[in-house]
Amino acid sequence: MQSVQGAGLLDSQESPKLNYRKWLKWSLLGMIGSVNGYATVLMYAQGEFPFALLTVVLTALALYIFGSKKTYAHRYIYPGIAGMIVFIIFPLIYTVGLAFTNYSASNQLSMERAQSVLQQRSFLAGESYGFDLYKVDNGHQLIIKANGDLLASDVFDLANPPADEQMNLRQVDVVQGEKEIIRTIVQNRANLSSIELGMPNGDEIRMSGLRKFAAEVPLFTLQDDGETLLNNQTHQLFKPNMEIGFYQPVDDSGQFTDKPISPGFVVGVGAANFERVMTDDGIKEPFFGIFIWTIVFAFLAVALTLALGMVLACIVQWEPLKGSGIYRVLLILPYAVPSFISILIFKGLFNQSFGEINMLLEAMFGIKPSWFSDPIMARVMVVMVNTWLGFPYMMILCMGLLKSIPDDLYEASAIDGAGPIQNFFNITLPMLIKPLTPLLIASFAFNFNNFVMIQLLTSGGPNMVGTSEPAGYTDLLVSYTYRIAFEGGGGQDFGLAGAIATIIFLLVGGMALLNLKFTNTKLEQD
Repeated sequence: MQSVQGAGLLDSQESPKLNYRKWLKWSLLGMIGSVNGYATVLMYAQGEFPFALLTVVLTALALYIFGSKKTYAHRYIYPGIAGMIVFIIFPLIYTVGLAFTNYSASNQLSMERAQSVLQQRSFLAGESYGFDLYKVDNGHQLIIKANGDLLASDVFDLANPPADEQMNLRQVDVVQGEKEIIRTIVQNRANLSSIELGMPNGDEIRMSGLRKFAAEVPLFTLQDDGETLLNNQTHQLFKPNMEIGFYQPVDDSGQFTDKPISPGFVVGVGAANFERVMTDDGIKEPFFGIFIWTIVFAFLAVALTLALGMVLACIVQWEPLKGSGIYRVLLILPYAVPSFISILIFKGLFNQSFGEINMLLEAMFGIKPSWFSDPIMARVMVVMVNTWLGFPYMMILCMGLLKSIPDDLYEASAIDGAGPIQNFFNITLPMLIKPLTPLLIASFAFNFNNFVMIQLLTSGGPNMVGTSEPAGYTDLLVSYTYRIAFEGGGGQDFGLAGAIATIIFLLVGGMALLNLKFTNTKLEQD
């Protein structure tokens, strides 16, 4: 009995603690849900639907994992899942979504927002009136000259004018106070521009110059259908063209005429951006040229760095070599120096006029290659610099793998009378290639998107001529996409850049699947 009672007493003492922890947990989850819900509403109200949806997904996932007993054990992997959603899945989906729109520098708003911007425009209608600013006892007063009459405003504070209410003008015979100089008007132009004056005939006038007020009328008025805009100055009707994402004038039959007006709005264009890549000669020709160069560059980057790294690894691992430790450290140093520093140093060394490389070549052979203006020499320079940056990594890998090759193979080869060259091609190379293959595929995918090296060394140049979008002979697909998105000559075309980025994702994704398939096949064979 005592033990049972003691157990019951113990349960009654622990239950409040458990309830308190449960209450605290749900209070915290409720607060997080409320704050994120409020943030979601704000983002949706601002038209940021993708980010609002991302917040909803992350919040719902957090509440599900931390609020359910079945999934509570997964709370430790939630940061990794959230990071994957935020930094991988969401940018990927967002980029693919942009590829099917006309999103660009001139088409960034929603149609409702574009309507609002157009309706905020105004023009000066009717007669303009000269004015003077007078300082009086209690502040300042505006004097308007209209048809020989003097019209005076109410007295107001120049530093804080009544911007939210209209001041009516009244006729006066004599002007009181001291006339302000033009410098005072210039210094307070922003405050004076916010003042709205009412003329005796009912017109509303605003400041239109340093010495004039004029009637200001909205340029566009939204019609009853909620889409059509009327130009009050020309009486021309404008309707939204959903194919190009701009408001455009229409004729009496409703057909679009003349040029569209900015700003534009975002609309879906289907596969038009992908069709542009395949059909527009100004995009198709540089795209396929850059695509081929990207594959060649990535292949050369892997082949040359592997060849140089493997040879150097075999040399520094050669036992008769004295001071191999010093050579090993010196050869690894390029990998230890930040790549952007090395790239900028090489950019100076390859300078066509003052670079040390051209000075040396001119002194020895009498030649001065145009590294940055000749397409072939620019590509040769890019490959050389990338090989210098990449061979230490391959050398380190090969040095580790060389340790795993049994010495018995070399001893048996020595008995057969084989030399170092035969040992390298018959033993060392086959034993290294198999474990290196997945890493070589990963290296190929990295160099396929080696944006930093291209951007810092050549910025994609020398530029191609006759292209619709900026393109260069040393551009890789990733740098070509960047230039379209942020340096487009006809405006930043994010939709087209998204289409090319989607193609790059499919190509690199295929390489990743190939790498995974090869790795699994090798594991099964082992």
